[in-house]
Amino acid sequence: MKKLREASRPNLAFMILVFFVLSFISARVFTTFFPSTILIVGGYHIHHFFYGIVLLVIGGWLGINYHQDQIDRIAAVIFGVGGGLVGDEIGFIVTFNYYSEITYTFVVSLLAFAFMATIVKRHGKAILTELGGFFRINLDLYVGLFLASVSSAFLIQSDNKLAVVLSGITLIVGLALVLRRIIRHVKHR
Repeated sequence: MKKLREASRPNLAFMILVFFVLSFISARVFTTFFPSTILIVGGYHIHHFFYGIVLLVIGGWLGINYHQDQIDRIAAVIFGVGGGLVGDEIGFIVTFNYYSEITYTFVVSLLAFAFMATIVKRHGKAILTELGGFFRINLDLYVGLFLASVSSAFLIQSDNKLAVVLSGITLIVGLALVLRRIIRHVKHR
């Protein structure tokens, strides 16, 4: 009997967790340095967890509907980034206070670390073998996807000039990396 697809692909769960943590930390840092930067649409404050939910839906849809290694990995990156943006606002979702006294940052970080440690302990060799070779070839694509996803979230909700410039530059770099990968892929066909 053939193994379940997920059982032989522990690297996807690891990638989701890594990009979850990176996205969570990026959102924390952004809101720490630019606390008054908000997106107002029609008089409503749009929090970045809405953007995260959209990324979760896109990543989940890609992961469910396509069964190609490259798309599965792209879906894992997008899903992880979306989860981190939602996870960053758990305190707000629960208490309606983004800076609540709940130590959700510690709890989420601890859980993420525990999941990563469990996955690495159980599937460390498979993860390192597959990702080692794969990241050497595709690191620019994943870095580009991460930079474009996170920076576009901050660019959309920012009215701070410095945040707009930094997010814009990061978005351009991310898109350039993704475009470079697409061009190289098309040329090699």
